[in-house]
Amino acid sequence: MSRIPELFASMVFNDAVMRDRLPREAYRALRQIIADGTPLTPDVANVVANAMKDWAVEKGATHFTHWFQPMTGVTAEKHDSFILPQPDGRILMDFSGKELIRGEPDASSFPSGGLRATFEARGYTAWDPSSYAFIKDGTLCIPTAFCAYSGQALDKKTPLLRSMQALDAAAVRVLRLLGDAATRHVTTTVGPEQEYFLIDKSVYEARADLQYCGRTLFGARPPKGQELDDHYFGSIKPRVTAFMKELDEELWKLGVLAKTEHNEVAPGQHELAPIFTTTNIAADHNQLTMELMKRIAAKHDLVCLLHEKPFAGVNGSGKHNNWSLSTDGGENLLEPGKTPSHNLRFLVFLAAILKAVDEHQDLLRICVATAGNDHRLGANEAPPAILSVFLGDELADVLDAIVNQTAYSDRKKEWMEVGAAVLPKIKKDTTDRNRTSPFAFTGNKFEFRMLGSAVSISGPNIVLNTIVADALREVAEVLEKGPCDEEAIGRLLKDWFTAHLRIVFNGNNYSQDWVEEAERRGLLNLKTTVEALPYFVRPENIALFERQSVFSETEIHSRYEILLENYSKTIHIEALTLAYIVKREIMASTLSYQKALADLATAKMALSVRSIPETGLLDKVAALSERMLSQLDALENSILATRQLESELDRACFYRESVFSKMQALRGTVDELETLIPGCYWKLPTYADMLYSVR
Repeated sequence: MSRIPELFASMVFNDAVMRDRLPREAYRALRQIIADGTPLTPDVANVVANAMKDWAVEKGATHFTHWFQPMTGVTAEKHDSFILPQPDGRILMDFSGKELIRGEPDASSFPSGGLRATFEARGYTAWDPSSYAFIKDGTLCIPTAFCAYSGQALDKKTPLLRSMQALDAAAVRVLRLLGDAATRHVTTTVGPEQEYFLIDKSVYEARADLQYCGRTLFGARPPKGQELDDHYFGSIKPRVTAFMKELDEELWKLGVLAKTEHNEVAPGQHELAPIFTTTNIAADHNQLTMELMKRIAAKHDLVCLLHEKPFAGVNGSGKHNNWSLSTDGGENLLEPGKTPSHNLRFLVFLAAILKAVDEHQDLLRICVATAGNDHRLGANEAPPAILSVFLGDELADVLDAIVNQTAYSDRKKEWMEVGAAVLPKIKKDTTDRNRTSPFAFTGNKFEFRMLGSAVSISGPNIVLNTIVADALREVAEVLEKGPCDEEAIGRLLKDWFTAHLRIVFNGNNYSQDWVEEAERRGLLNLKTTVEALPYFVRPENIALFERQSVFSETEIHSRYEILLENYSKTIHIEALTLAYIVKREIMASTLSYQKALADLATAKMALSVRSIPETGLLDKVAALSERMLSQLDALENSILATRQLESELDRACFYRESVFSKMQALRGTVDELETLIPGCYWKLPTYADMLYSVR
């Protein structure tokens, strides 16, 4: 018998554990608090804390931590032991309700974007009872929100919870108008597909750019990349299989619903996909997944790369955010049913989502904007930077019929003719899947495909929840003005589908024709992070977030400053690293090879050898080396020039337009040198060494 059922969630203080360990009244009170969002009373907190401590100690835990997600994009934790000294010199293992509910980590060095002064160390963590506590490395981890002394959010969890609350209220309001009196809550659910690279630890340790930047800053293309598509869904290598097996087991212990794993397109690239769960928990689980991927890879002498584009010329890594809406009764509000043209509830929610995506293209672009993701979006391996929605032929026909007020006959699924009698018959899917679309409907959910692999899914889901909540608010306001009957709903659907049909595109998003068509439609094409970020602080976007109580104006400006600063810092670190490698590694290789060529040419001349091809090669390498030094000087001067810029936006723009462009020019020269210099002189691992390092 499989031990997976016993293994799963064995390190999680979940509902089953609480039901077993808490007194009945305390358990009921806690479930009510989680369901209704009411404050936790001290009495209940003390009972829960004591039960949680006893369970954790039995599992071998010695410490507890408030596990939170500051605006660094990774998690943070400060460990405290359970020990409580006694007068007789002994100790008790103790954990109070007060310690469970609130912590006070030093907040001085976390990004705040001006929400708090540097000398003010105070920051507070508050228990999030909707996400279960778990044990990791002998420590009880308590998922928490993180806020400043003023109550402003300093993390990603707080605004995510606010956005879920906003969407819940708006969705229930609409459902009431549609005649649903039973649904009490609507939650968003997410299943984030996580792509990543695995390379051998030895090649990672020989590349400073991978260590400092997470991506290669130079590297000529190998003779073979992903051209044959032979890695995609191919047989998984034994070392990778061993890594995946251990990763699955560790994730299952923590209650993470790891389900699907396979080889991705690029050599050395793989994917893990979980089963859907509530967005807040999915965000916590994805952070744990990325952490464990890195840790477990090291145990197998591997390194897990989560950068969006670790290698130029091969596919980068994304994170597909599969997003849906579910009622507390278990109904998926994005399930079209057998006859979607008659499913008014589905069509109303679809109309709200189309309106939200169309009117807030800028925010959806911003929530995936990073320096790393700029390498990937629009590179014919990921969606372009242009937002559009794929619906499939059936739903597109339904929308056309509503817009044009024409009759529609629901499509009947046809059988696929596969030409072999032994194979089972398969019905055609009328929605299909468009792998080039940034926001695709895939049967009963939307797949937001623009996320980079390293990003926290909280940001994109904050935006998705907020913009859809605001659109649903407008649905309610329209339908509340008069009788909410089929005629009124029909008018709303016609008006909204007509107004926002421009955002629907079922074709190839990679084609240049679509770029031109999107421009004619008036859709935004914000190609880089620095182009996108200023839209964040536009008055209409500030008003949106304040209206939905997700961000205050101050919180928006703080995040805007942090995003700009992170962008500049990323390019700055990459530029310094590139200069460092050129001076310490590349130049030594080129000089050694030039000396060898010169010595060989001199020896041949002394022997009166007629043909001396070394001189031509020496001239070429010398010219490239001279160009490299000139480009290095230009890059370093450009880095120095950033000190004169006071505005974060001006600095970010300069890093993109000047520093980054000089990095690219220098890289081109280094890559050309790599193709000329033999491996015995070029000591750094090449792309071929890295991409095929796991054998």
